[in-house]
Amino acid sequence: MRKISVFVLTLFMAITVQAQVARPKLIIGLVVDQMRWDYLYFYQNEYGKGGLRRLLDEGFSFENTQINYAPTVTAIGHSSVYTGSVPAIHGICGNNFWQNDQYVYCCSDTTVRSVGSNSKEGQMSPHRLLTTTIGDQLKLATNFRSKVIGVSLKDRAAILPAGHSADAAYWWDTSAGHFVTSTYYMDKLPTWVEKFNKANRTAPDYNIKTSNEGVTMTFKMAIAALENEHLGQGDETDMLAVSVSSTDAIGHKYGTRGKENHDVYMQLDKDLTQFLNALDEKVGRGNYLLFLTADHGAAHNYNFLKKHRIPGGAFEYKKAVEDLNNHLQKKFGIKPVMGEDNYQFAFNDKMIEKAGKDKDDIIEEAVEFLKKDPQYIFVFDEERIATETMPDFIKTRMMSGYMRHRSGEIGVVTRAQYFGARNSPDYIGTQHGQPYPYDSHIPWVMFGWHVNHGETTQEVTINDIAATVCAMLKIQMPNGCIGKAVLR
Repeated sequence: MRKISVFVLTLFMAITVQAQVARPKLIIGLVVDQMRWDYLYFYQNEYGKGGLRRLLDEGFSFENTQINYAPTVTAIGHSSVYTGSVPAIHGICGNNFWQNDQYVYCCSDTTVRSVGSNSKEGQMSPHRLLTTTIGDQLKLATNFRSKVIGVSLKDRAAILPAGHSADAAYWWDTSAGHFVTSTYYMDKLPTWVEKFNKANRTAPDYNIKTSNEGVTMTFKMAIAALENEHLGQGDETDMLAVSVSSTDAIGHKYGTRGKENHDVYMQLDKDLTQFLNALDEKVGRGNYLLFLTADHGAAHNYNFLKKHRIPGGAFEYKKAVEDLNNHLQKKFGIKPVMGEDNYQFAFNDKMIEKAGKDKDDIIEEAVEFLKKDPQYIFVFDEERIATETMPDFIKTRMMSGYMRHRSGEIGVVTRAQYFGARNSPDYIGTQHGQPYPYDSHIPWVMFGWHVNHGETTQEVTINDIAATVCAMLKIQMPNGCIGKAVLR
């Protein structure tokens, strides 16, 4: 009888092993903030063989990946990559946005405390994100045995990708000069993070985000997490979400064609090479699945374009708000516009109600006033955009970027290559946020486990990333995902 029992147990164990779902040991999401798609090729001749060129030479590149919503900004981009969704569903409508007449930061959370410093930089969580992420779905699929960790200099770029059920998210506190987290995840930094911070601390208030050092620091922290959390070493698949923020800060400051932008991408390539080598050593070639993408692109600087007789300019939003409020005060006796952000004008409901005015009348008047401004090619009531006459791709993207009670009531689209910035002949920086290709066309390269070399120019969207990764892992896609799996 005992022999039969042992045989049955052995047979059961064999069947269990055979039936185990095939998955990589580790998933790595790598978002390069503000990386235009053409940066893959603009600097290609200067890239080494082990970084970005290795991804292109060995991985599969989706050459026509589009962001299918606007505004195109950091918090929304990171959320959309990992949820496979759009602001209208996942609820992250900007880096900052209006929520019930309050201007809020996407990750701010006064119910949690900083861990690792005494500043308020750690009072952050993903509580405003309304849907699940790849990491959340991985946790659910493995009964929460998988580890999920987010790393970035920007809090929102670590928190939102990691999701709700993440084990940790770490971001940079400039005032402290090291990485921190919040009590949403833990009450005390792990010993390895404390040691890392002690060995890599910068001077207080030194802005590492605007230097190449920020790229290196991000990858060093990612490798430290890989090694000390033993990611990819257990029985279940783990996930590491990494975002490089310095590329965005430097792009904003110096523009898309500045020497500084060139230099930061050379640093990115160098540090990516070391990161891939660490993954090869710790996890093993072919044992990890990595995707590289961006949260948005960027426009060329308008002064740079004008030198080459290409149209471009600045959208002076502060003056637009002032002019609109002055006009509405003459008409209705109040200044109801709270501000402009994300190419949307937000109105104060409480002020309008207290004044006894009809909000629809105010919105209609505001739209007609803004339409007279030649810097806008489209101005619309967000609630009535479906009836507007404009190209379908713009209409669809604006609709997908709008959520009632979290977005401004009036949306605007400027002329191509016009963006919100000061209008000055000495301005050399750049911005992003519009639905045009320079902001919406991003890289997406799959690399590693079960990925064959190749490329396609078929149009795919930022939402397809989460759907594809989840399909490869044979786990359910995030609960707000609207993307489709596109890699077989």
